[in-house]
Amino acid sequence: MRAMILAAGRGERLRPLTDSLPKPLLQVGGKALIEYHLERLAAAGFRDVVINQGHLGHLLPEHLGNGERWRLRIHWSLEPPEALETGGGIVQALPLLGHGPFLLVNGDVFTDYPLARLRAVKCDHAHLVLVPNPPHNPEGDFALQGARIRNPDGTTICHTFSGLAVYHPRLFEGCKPGRYSVVPLLRKAVDESLVTGELYAGQWLDIGNLDRLQALRQTLDVASGTMRT
Repeated sequence: MRAMILAAGRGERLRPLTDSLPKPLLQVGGKALIEYHLERLAAAGFRDVVINQGHLGHLLPEHLGNGERWRLRIHWSLEPPEALETGGGIVQALPLLGHGPFLLVNGDVFTDYPLARLRAVKCDHAHLVLVPNPPHNPEGDFALQGARIRNPDGTTICHTFSGLAVYHPRLFEGCKPGRYSVVPLLRKAVDESLVTGELYAGQWLDIGNLDRLQALRQTLDVASGTMRT
């Protein structure tokens, strides 16, 4: 199984930091955010990782190289500076991801989810990892009924999509190149009962703005016993 890290976004809510640095290269706990993903993917047995490049994307290979320091092979999917969003970015990268299911993780989340678990998932279209709703997304995104994902209907408890998933290329059959989100594709597949999922209650943070970035930095400082001055 191959993996893909979505790393092309502009990071508007993290400006001015992202005016000169792509969001996945922001430093947390002494290393770039994306390096945590690469370390955990390698530890989980992945060997080939696709990373898309958009805003300031040329800085990613300058920092990460070809992946050999993690015993990985990094494959680059170059996008225009404005990026292709999640759906368009995945569709463009499909030739690099093979014919079977692949793991997908957003480059701006931080989690201790055991990635090796997803290698064993039987995925015919999509399998989503949901998490308890954080304060910035109190209504959630999807419901979970047994092992099946459901769209909100006003009566079910919803959870937040973590940005961590397994996708099969058939989910994207018929999709044309362009700039669009993966969410409408998922909602359509959910309506057809084609999407499975799980709820993960472990560590997960969406590093979507400056406050949440600072909160993660403070959490990692406490964990390591260091203090910022």
